Amino acid sequence: MTEIAGFAITRFAFPRDRVIGDSQVRIDTCNVGVLELKDRDGRTGTGFFLNLFHPLPDRAELERAFGTEAMPGLDAQEPVALIHRLVRPRGGNNRALPHGFGEAIDQALWDLAAQQVGLPLWRYLGGTSPRVRAYASGLDFHLSNATFAKFFGAAAALGFRAFKIKVGHPELAWDLNRLHLLAEAVGPGATIMVDANEAWTPKEAIRRLFAFRDAGFDIFWMEDPCPRDDFEGLRQVADAVPFTHLNTGEYLDLSGKRRLIAARAVDILNVHGRISDVLRAGWLAAEHGIRVSLGNTFLELGVHLAAALPEADWMEYSFQNYNHLASTPIAFDGEFAIAPDRPGHGLALSEIARREHAVATVAEGRRPVEAPPAPIKL
Repeated sequence: MTEIAGFAITRFAFPRDRVIGDSQVRIDTCNVGVLELKDRDGRTGTGFFLNLFHPLPDRAELERAFGTEAMPGLDAQEPVALIHRLVRPRGGNNRALPHGFGEAIDQALWDLAAQQVGLPLWRYLGGTSPRVRAYASGLDFHLSNATFAKFFGAAAALGFRAFKIKVGHPELAWDLNRLHLLAEAVGPGATIMVDANEAWTPKEAIRRLFAFRDAGFDIFWMEDPCPRDDFEGLRQVADAVPFTHLNTGEYLDLSGKRRLIAARAVDILNVHGRISDVLRAGWLAAEHGIRVSLGNTFLELGVHLAAALPEADWMEYSFQNYNHLASTPIAFDGEFAIAPDRPGHGLALSEIARREHAVATVAEGRRPVEAPPAPIKL
């Protein structure tokens, strides 16, 4: 029997190994919940939900909310039926589940469905190779210059040859200095991406990209230069800087991505989040000849999607200290992430993490961990 028969939730809060963020935000704590859906044959599908800025509610409240708002639609259902079911919510039913449960459910269902047929998720999704090229991303806006240089130098030493840095400082000289520091840290021949996190107007984005080029920097892609729904402005940037790809779309839902593509305001569509939505976005991008990149996904679960979508050339790796939560984290071979060959997505919750690192209540605060952020090597 493969129907869903129960669930469990585990809650974690621990300090990040560095302050991460961009020109708009800074984050120093990882607040994450792990959802486990059980089927009647004893399999467990795992999904993850996060709050970037605030602690999650106590575990008892998370269990109550999930049990009353989500579980009635899952209980005794077949995972494979749920991931393929088309629904059209109307009225009061057209709302998101609280606490990010929706994405966690989607991940857990796909995990269970692939396990039930005995396939790794990337193969269940139609992928033919588990190797995915990754770029090193620092989430580095708040790092000192010295820490910034050390971070990217270490990434280059591990074999990464593509690097994305945060820009978007009010002063152009600051952005240019970061690019100079990066070049010194990683050496010649690197692929360089920059991410402004919507810091600029379209005209300022164009001005900065020309300034970067005039300073001798070949920028492979510019990510999110201006507000996500300014499709005309994004189109203006794309048209004005033919020497740089425009990467955007991560902040948009599926409907927004469709409008972005229709406006011809994107060169590389940034996708992550729900597996089902990423697949649909990937299919839509392919119809218009647009490449895809996988942004940050928790525990690099997105490696399965990057391996399955033929238009996906890159996935982001940000050296975040959460690998201790997985019994077997995603492994890397130089700059390549390797999708696991285990049934499902292969990211089961570590029993050690469950026993030693879980915090059930907000009052318990953060529990420090010693977990190096470097990727697991094959």
